[in-house]
Amino acid sequence: MWYVSTRGIAPRVNFEGALFSGYAPDGGLFMPEELPQLDRKTLCQWSTLSYPGLVKELCALFIGSELIPKDELNDLIDRAFSRFRHREVVHLSRLRNGLNVLELWHGVTYAFKDLSLSCTAQFLQYFLEKREKHVTVVVGTSGDTGSAAIESVQGAKNMDIIVLLPKGHCTKIQELQMTTVLKENVHVFGVEGNSDELDEPIKTVFADVAFVKKHNLMSLNSINWSRVLVQMAHHFFAYFQCMPSLDTHPLPLVEVVVPTGAAGNLAAGYIAQKIGLPVRLVVAVNGNDIIHRTVQQGDFSLSEAVKSTLASAMDIQVPYNMERVFWLLSGSDSQVTRALMEQFERTQSVNLPKELHSKLSEAVTSVSVSDEAITQTMGRCWDENQYLLCPHSAVAVNYHYQQMDRQQPSTPRCCLAPASAAKFPEAVLAAGLTPETPAEIVALEHKETRCTPMRRGDNWMLMLWDTIEDLSQRWRSHALNTSR
Repeated sequence: MWYVSTRGIAPRVNFEGALFSGYAPDGGLFMPEELPQLDRKTLCQWSTLSYPGLVKELCALFIGSELIPKDELNDLIDRAFSRFRHREVVHLSRLRNGLNVLELWHGVTYAFKDLSLSCTAQFLQYFLEKREKHVTVVVGTSGDTGSAAIESVQGAKNMDIIVLLPKGHCTKIQELQMTTVLKENVHVFGVEGNSDELDEPIKTVFADVAFVKKHNLMSLNSINWSRVLVQMAHHFFAYFQCMPSLDTHPLPLVEVVVPTGAAGNLAAGYIAQKIGLPVRLVVAVNGNDIIHRTVQQGDFSLSEAVKSTLASAMDIQVPYNMERVFWLLSGSDSQVTRALMEQFERTQSVNLPKELHSKLSEAVTSVSVSDEAITQTMGRCWDENQYLLCPHSAVAVNYHYQQMDRQQPSTPRCCLAPASAAKFPEAVLAAGLTPETPAEIVALEHKETRCTPMRRGDNWMLMLWDTIEDLSQRWRSHALNTSR
């Protein structure tokens, strides 16, 4: 399968090229040149598969056996999920009043990003060993991406990872999950700024194509196609777990509620819909509501500032993966997408063309949820089910409660739960509830930490640049010594 840039200028690449690229050289994001179509028979066959089984089928479809033979691909995916705490890898909790919560957080760092990043790291290692290459992974994080990325590549001999975290803007647990990993290939920086500010030096470095090529740089942020690919399985699993029956014509709809910041899970859901999965998508955001405003009014513009909310991993102003959604909605029109995104990059504000906005609001429903509504939802879910939601999951569940309270006749609904409440004790306390903290999270507080500060007034770009050059030099020396 071939992948093309949403902006239409970069040459097409195969899955390996998309995996190692992050952004395309023209600033766009890679997407499959053609989307396969799944027929009813295939959906019926897939309906009995486990979550790992669905990941295997989707990856086989979008990677191709000429790049990774099916048996080897299956082994990589089994290895990726081997450290998950739940035997099903993900688990559906069926709660009172039709509330279905799909727990995507049974990986090592208690967040959904473990699912896609553990697979992505296996794919990277597979190609790096084959090609005898080294990469430096650069990640900016608002909380969960950094720890999941570190977990997936720590100790890997062909990879170094540099993570920039927003000091004081993630929870204490999220920060400790990053700063307590002391492996030689892990390099963590604590930035005096928010997650959008720390993305700036990363974007500047990646814009230097010669530098990126020279040092084999790549990103594992939610723009990486491999992550979106694995996240499609969330929607398939949610559908098959919640659909009433496959005997009806047409197949029944299931509503999937997607809490999101950078829109990776939304893009994955929309691609799943486009290839034949009968899901209706609801995107749920916190007070940082650019996606909600885009769906409701066609207003794709930045607010004056990022708002700090209880759902901190979604405190994001720029939902990068909306570019993929715009490209699909425009009928894969790279000229339209490029013009939109270049205007947005120039002015931080775009009004979607009427036709594009109309297609978006047909494809997706949206809701924006305040901190007050988050804590109320967490409290209500506990009262009704003795079930603790993390604040991000509460953003999704709030939509379910809104629909229920209006007594809307509804299709079956599944709320994606991106993280465990154990990671957000501050939010649990704010909801008037008692945190439940697993022993391995408590143990983090007693571990040694390592983190290099990036202070206001420092040249963050230069610090990043120097670190990358130093790591490249070390790898070259190591490769030279081992070849002697």
